[in-house]
Amino acid sequence: MMGAGPVPVPARVAAANGIVINHLGDTMSQIVEQVKSMSRYVFQTESGRILGVAGPGSAAMEMAVANLVCPGCRVLSVVNGLFSSRLADMAERLDAEVIRLPVYERQSADPAQVDAYLRQYKPHVLTIVQGETSNTTWNHQLPEIARLAHEHDCMIIVDAVCTLSTMTLDMDDWTIDAVITGGQKGLSCIPGVSLVAFSQRAWQFIQGRNDSLKHWCLDARLANRFWYEKSYHYTAPVSGILALHEALRLICTETLSARFNRHQRCSQALQNGVEAMGLSLYVEQSARLTSVLGINVPGGVDAKALLKYMSQRYRVEISGSFGADIVRIGQMGEQCRAHNLFRTLHALGSSLHSMGVALDLPAGVAALESTLDAYEFAPVLPAARVG
Repeated sequence: MMGAGPVPVPARVAAANGIVINHLGDTMSQIVEQVKSMSRYVFQTESGRILGVAGPGSAAMEMAVANLVCPGCRVLSVVNGLFSSRLADMAERLDAEVIRLPVYERQSADPAQVDAYLRQYKPHVLTIVQGETSNTTWNHQLPEIARLAHEHDCMIIVDAVCTLSTMTLDMDDWTIDAVITGGQKGLSCIPGVSLVAFSQRAWQFIQGRNDSLKHWCLDARLANRFWYEKSYHYTAPVSGILALHEALRLICTETLSARFNRHQRCSQALQNGVEAMGLSLYVEQSARLTSVLGINVPGGVDAKALLKYMSQRYRVEISGSFGADIVRIGQMGEQCRAHNLFRTLHALGSSLHSMGVALDLPAGVAALESTLDAYEFAPVLPAARVG
């Protein structure tokens, strides 16, 4: 499973997902407290309000949007692709006035352009993705964009489904008001459980609302009953929360700095291997998402046929796209292991060779191996705050 998600889960996470306990008992209360504590480290926040969501990453998106966007308010949505556009769609369904800032899908958002839109439209909320999974673009100037939103008294919602724990995201230092993530990607947990972190400013706004939200299950004030008051909201996804607890524990044990370096090492090795083999990557280096890589499909090759051949012949699953003529390889969590990289590169190169594409697979494997070796001796990234 080397696609854009869901990703393989560690054995301990899978085992935890097989346990059921009382969702309102003392043991669950202890588990919830530990999930919140570990989540604050992963989100890099000391005061963020952590809430779980019984649903996919899109449900976490909708919780953030539904609680921070009021009918009639103005929302600026930075749109790089499918998932950033989904945030805009959700705001429109809440009867917000949505202004889309379109970004060419192989480029990252420009802070100067965002600043101009903030000055012109004076939105209440800004939505943006850190990594656009659909076309493998990285908004690498997110810290500056978040600072600009803060200066304009505009709350910012960030989709970090494929980036949280795979690359640096510092919720407090970057003054982000809501960060959302799903279990099935960077966290290497099961699909169907997600997390939202709200800043103090965002939570004060939520508490101050005097209207009734249209989404009962996604009402953060109701969810707060379970996550902070040890009370009933709805029957919690007990097994999913236990799996999430174990996934977070493994991240904390590895540490964020080590995890970031592992992801950078594996992604760079795969990028070098793909290019040395004779293929090209979809996005230029400066805006390239490392957790999901987009690879241009050679002329004359049908992407769907390539995916099917790789799956049936080599038992390696990668992803197609949502429009661009690319295939996507995930580099999140348990995908980032050397044996997975070699197997995936071999399957991709051999499949394309069988389909008549002239490639240098040995050169690709050599570049992959040499990059992995070089990173063994490279300096590590700065340590994340323990928090």
